[in-house]
Amino acid sequence: MADGEYLCLTLLANPDETESQFKSRLTAAWTQLLRSAKDTYDAVYAEAKAFERTSGVVSRAYMVATEAALAVAAALAASGVTALALDADDVYTKYEASGSEWFQIAH
Repeated sequence: MADGEYLCLTLLANPDETESQFKSRLTAAWTQLLRSAKDTYDAVYAEAKAFERTSGVVSRAYMVATEAALAVAAALAASGVTALALDADDVYTKYEASGSEWFQIAH
């Protein structure tokens, strides 16, 4: 894998969970990841600017370095946050992960 390649990790709210509730749960999960596995957290490059709906629930997408995407997904799953299955063939460049619909995460 070349440096600067990313996978899109889409995190899903629980059924009937509001955007506000999901946002709070995501904040707690990301904080836990940052405190327990900073190197894994640092692989998260960008966050979608807006929440969306996926499969009938609130969702939020993140661009994660390809080599760490599984570790990030597993760490979040351990915190109770589910994600869509990663598609290893759907790779994004740094340019694509820097578009106007993404916030870059400062590390």
